[in-house]
Amino acid sequence: MNWHAEALEKIQETLKTDFKLGLTTAEADSRLQKYGLNKLNEKPPRTFFQRFMDQMKDVMIIILMIAALISVVLSIYNTMNGHEAEWIEPIVIVLIVVLNGVMGVVQESKAEAALEALKNMTAPNAKVLRDGKMQSIPSAHLVPGDVIELEAGDFVPADCRLIRSSSLKCDEAALTGESVPADKAATDDIKEDAPLGDRFNMVHSGCAVSYGTAKALVIGTGMETEMGKIAALLDEEEKGMTPLQQKLAQLGKYLGILTLVICAIVFVVGLVDVVGPLDGEDAVAGILEMFMTAVSLAVAAIPEGLPAIVTIVLALGVQRMVEKNAIVRQLPAVETLGCTSVICSDKTGTLTQNRMTLVKAYTEKQGVVPLDGDLSEETLSLLRLGTLCTDGIVRIEEDGTEKHLGDPTETAIVACAMRNDIHRAELDCSAPRIGEVPFDSDRKLMTTVVKTDGKIIVIVKGAPDILFGRCTSGDIEAATHANEQMAQGALRVLAIGSKVIDEEPRQYTAEELEKDLSLVGLVGMIDPPRQEVKSSIAECYDAGIQTIMITGDHVATASAIAKDLGILREGDQAITGAQLQAMSDEELSENIKHYKVYARVTPSDKIRIVKAWQNEDQVVAMTGDGVNDAPALKAADIGCAMGITGTDVAKGAAAMTLTDDNFSTIVTAVKEGRGIYDNIRKAVHFLLSCNLGEVVTVFVAMLLWKESPLMPVQLLWINLVTDSLPALALGMEPVEFDVMNRKPRSKSESIFAHGVGAMAIVQGLIIGTITLVAYYLGSRVITPITPNAQGIDIVLGESMAFAVLAISQLIHAFNIRSSHSLFKVGFFTNKYMNGAFLASLALMLVVLLVPSLNDVFNVDFMHMQAWSIVIGLAFVPLVAVEIIKAIQHAFVKKN
Repeated sequence: MNWHAEALEKIQETLKTDFKLGLTTAEADSRLQKYGLNKLNEKPPRTFFQRFMDQMKDVMIIILMIAALISVVLSIYNTMNGHEAEWIEPIVIVLIVVLNGVMGVVQESKAEAALEALKNMTAPNAKVLRDGKMQSIPSAHLVPGDVIELEAGDFVPADCRLIRSSSLKCDEAALTGESVPADKAATDDIKEDAPLGDRFNMVHSGCAVSYGTAKALVIGTGMETEMGKIAALLDEEEKGMTPLQQKLAQLGKYLGILTLVICAIVFVVGLVDVVGPLDGEDAVAGILEMFMTAVSLAVAAIPEGLPAIVTIVLALGVQRMVEKNAIVRQLPAVETLGCTSVICSDKTGTLTQNRMTLVKAYTEKQGVVPLDGDLSEETLSLLRLGTLCTDGIVRIEEDGTEKHLGDPTETAIVACAMRNDIHRAELDCSAPRIGEVPFDSDRKLMTTVVKTDGKIIVIVKGAPDILFGRCTSGDIEAATHANEQMAQGALRVLAIGSKVIDEEPRQYTAEELEKDLSLVGLVGMIDPPRQEVKSSIAECYDAGIQTIMITGDHVATASAIAKDLGILREGDQAITGAQLQAMSDEELSENIKHYKVYARVTPSDKIRIVKAWQNEDQVVAMTGDGVNDAPALKAADIGCAMGITGTDVAKGAAAMTLTDDNFSTIVTAVKEGRGIYDNIRKAVHFLLSCNLGEVVTVFVAMLLWKESPLMPVQLLWINLVTDSLPALALGMEPVEFDVMNRKPRSKSESIFAHGVGAMAIVQGLIIGTITLVAYYLGSRVITPITPNAQGIDIVLGESMAFAVLAISQLIHAFNIRSSHSLFKVGFFTNKYMNGAFLASLALMLVVLLVPSLNDVFNVDFMHMQAWSIVIGLAFVPLVAVEIIKAIQHAFVKKN
């Protein structure tokens, strides 16, 4: 059906709906079953088997599986020729690889579930008419025949035919390529063959309402929309990696090349010194053994689990931020948050409470007085008359909070009167309104006429400079001075006048009522700063983050708030949009660091400010709520949309949504972003230092003794036990107490900056050294359990090396928790780390102590002497790193 060319009456009949009442809930539910959710089709979720096979595609895993296959083939060959076959090792390798794959799938599933939850949180709603009532429902639940309302800032949730519209414009660039918003109108005069861009009586799913309002009828949902037809022609793009994951993937390649070189050396050394003297089947077995050792060393050296760990740490961190009122829509934004160095914030509602509050009043007898104590009868009378000349309503909710309905300046008067026991409902009863002249932007006045105690009183409220000219009594000179005094304090001032008339007028006109007034007084109000913002801005200052106020308000008002909050300090300047437009880009760049307040700015000014800071190599976060803020939100490194007052367009352009519209939430998000990045770096640090310790152990042992102290199956088991749970636990580490005392990091900063790379190498060398010591003592020094012909006990040495390497890595995980001493951080402040340590230690002890598993992992029973050495050596990294930390902090303190 050509929806754009048919008459509205026919469409209403076809869709069996009612423009005034909408669909019934029962009918809407029935249609939802018939047409399905109003969503574009997505690829079906991958099965567990598909995910598992993706885990198996890793090059190192493939090499390991090939090695296991070769081992199986050789075992079959030995069995067929009557020789002893070695089945345990290939079976264990396959089991460990499978277990690694399953853990990878579980991690991936958790990450995707976390992201899906966030996706659902940010799903848009639609204002729909159901059962004769306008209500808000998820856009996905819209069905053909629904009647919806649209206003500026909304995303159109489905394809719709307009029923009525007022000055409606839609941005259809995503659909038609038109760069300017298209004018829309509820007309029947559209030809059947009109192209998509000329169907002015239609609005389409996914496009944004730039201006105006409309009532519209849903005619297509999901894949039946124009956007759905385009989606059907396209293949869904594969998910890309975050910049951090790309860096880590590049790191993996470099490590892979280096590791393969080391493995090749180990293999060659083994061939020459171990396999060389052998021949025949013994030589084949020796070659296989060296091949398995080299391959397992390669797998041990490369932290192939890093991408999965990074993804799940990011996803869990993003979920944690939701609890703190920040919804991050894109994972890379978390990484960028940690680099934020400039926050450009709107004033109203973000830095302030978005609620006008009366703070001062003027009467002729009292002069200018604050409204925070006991008030005189003159001031109370001023509040009574002011309340009678308003349409604002203030309700007390069940939880005790005030709900303001109406113009903010009017509700400020009503709320102040209420706090002084003057209630609107009682006034309306004692002095009912009998007439009014509504506010007019040309007159800048509002007038009401009330009847009380047999008198008819005219009350006029509005701009002081206008109302003063309508007054014939009262000290206008003193009032003018008071007005100037309050305005200099960044207060918005309203004047209130009144007069008594003899009889009710026949017509309520401004010409008759708004003259010959007596000046009653003035009220001064302001949108006060949020209480918590001042400390957040101070925290930003300590963290090296500059806070910039960008507002459409007057420069005097903005400056007063900025000074109160600590944004505008000595030497800083406030400028207007007009002054900014008069500057060249070079002038702005030269002085950008001095401008902390921008007042009366336009949307294009906001983009220019953002780009000027970015040209200074700063990472900029920008707040906004309106359609006009969307370009700046998109241009900023981190766009922060307001969740309460923000439009759908602003939320769609932003990387993050603040569900409480609060500046302090941005600071909290930056803090969390820094903590998440720190935790990812800790996980990388831990895995590399541990894997380096394994490489050092095998490589040095092959060079010194021409034998590996660790069997391939042992290396694989250690990686399984130490690389998963402890690394993930590091990702759950609480944000460090001093994270906001550091300056912002550069976007180009390496993950190994600030000595992390050097520390990983030192710690890897320590772990490798103590493992070699354990092997040497176990095989050649302490009392042997089952000595060979040369009097040494290789199996005991391997058992001790295996135990020391695994347990020392588990203890070493506590070292990585902080750059501060573990005694300062506390041993039990991360419950996930404690749980990971106990679970991993239990797995190791099962292998070491259960006799039936000893043969599988080629370990032997260890007597008390061996265990005492193992425990002593396992704690060496903890002691060594604590000493290094103490030296580092002493050096920093000294300098």
